[in-house]
Amino acid sequence: MWNYEQLFNIIEELVMHHSPSGVETEINEFLLQKFTALGVEVWCDRADNIIAKIPGKNQDRAIAITGHKDEIGAIVKTIGEAGRVEVRRLGGAFPWVYGEGVVDLLGDNQTISGVLSFGSRHVSHESPQKVQQENTSVKWENAWIETKRTTAELEAAGIFPGTRVVVGKHRKAPIRLNDHIASYTLDNKASVAILLCLAETVKQPAVDVYLVASAKEEVGAIGALFFTQNQKLDALIALEICPLSSEYPIEDGENPVLLVQDAYGIYDQYLNRELRQCAQQLDMDLQLAILSGFGSDASIAMKFGHTARAACLSFPTENTHGYEIAHLGAISNCIKLLKQFCEL
Repeated sequence: MWNYEQLFNIIEELVMHHSPSGVETEINEFLLQKFTALGVEVWCDRADNIIAKIPGKNQDRAIAITGHKDEIGAIVKTIGEAGRVEVRRLGGAFPWVYGEGVVDLLGDNQTISGVLSFGSRHVSHESPQKVQQENTSVKWENAWIETKRTTAELEAAGIFPGTRVVVGKHRKAPIRLNDHIASYTLDNKASVAILLCLAETVKQPAVDVYLVASAKEEVGAIGALFFTQNQKLDALIALEICPLSSEYPIEDGENPVLLVQDAYGIYDQYLNRELRQCAQQLDMDLQLAILSGFGSDASIAMKFGHTARAACLSFPTENTHGYEIAHLGAISNCIKLLKQFCEL
């Protein structure tokens, strides 16, 4: 299996490829190359999912494992004078999580960097920023991006209402905190790293295995819904983060988390039991959790009747949807557990 350094390097490569929901070309090209190099069949479907298929001994049955490849961020609402750009959230993003700093505007013709700005601090109540200093958190309506470009320059770069905005690449590079990795966008990129690792190690699964780097999950699991509507599956397992919070009985460390229920409904008890039995065979402890304010490709697909059996395997993560921190051992154990499940 992979040591922590190898796993860190795989995730770092993925993090450094932008992939805001609906504008995922950069990560798509990278994943097509990586899966092809691993010798597995891979393609991009009409919903922009990247799908790798590992043929099973019994090709009359199939399972899918998804890890969404899109990331949260912002979307341009208006372009004002003097290069000032107003944006709104894309997925579950909050401006105060990112703080003032460089962001990348992914124009059709050119990527332009700007500074997410909240206004000066040395002000009185005559300035709107005073409220954020004392009473109210910064909202997207109160923030803007300074580009110091003219409107014509932004238009020439292909920036317009709808352009996606993400944290600047020079702020994205992950860091090691002993056995942990810390970075923006672990939410999706660490899960996609697990898919790549499974493509490398799962050679003769019991049934056909589809490894799906799903599109537009953060805005409604759109890619997963398309895939599951068109592909008959015996089971669907989503890879996700699990928020570390005092309201959940989850501990940081090497032990993955198996979800029992989230905001979209319950997961399949029998599929969960199979995963727990695989963990027992590996002498691995699995944590169980019920989450609120959370959904996955699997729970959403199950809710809409696209799959009968769904589960969500996750790794404990601090600062979810922010500068996230996760134990590399928990990510590694997700790989080991799913490999065991696929080869039963």
